[in-house]
Amino acid sequence: MYDSILVATDGSETAAAAAEHAIGLARQFDAELSAVTVLESRTEYDNAIVDPEVVEKRRRAAAEETLEDVSASARDASVPIETAIRTGVPHEEILAEADDCEADVIVVGARGRSSLRRQLLGGTVDALVRIADRPVFVIEADE
Repeated sequence: MYDSILVATDGSETAAAAAEHAIGLARQFDAELSAVTVLESRTEYDNAIVDPEVVEKRRRAAAEETLEDVSASARDASVPIETAIRTGVPHEEILAEADDCEADVIVVGARGRSSLRRQLLGGTVDALVRIADRPVFVIEADE
């Protein structure tokens, strides 16, 4: 049913639940698994107090740590995984990565780390569900 699965993660609790779901799907269907995290480009700001290079290094380090956590979980489940860090508008970059890895399905958490949350779904998830040309599984973390 699924030959390739993409999980989008930002390190949030619901993203971790989405990663576990994606790992389970990949194992069940013997599918290729890819994980992506996106460094948001729309929230960049210029602040004379904070060096932009320092901010970028911290953001990239956090993204790498997030993907390593997902990779470790996949390895524990004996599921091979490919990871990517992209920069841009999250839903656009997730869809681009889905195209690049030819994902049959995208798995995401219902709400991410963004401080600008929508009432029902995060803005990225809302856009993915509306725009994607493939199924999008939206996973809520266990309360």
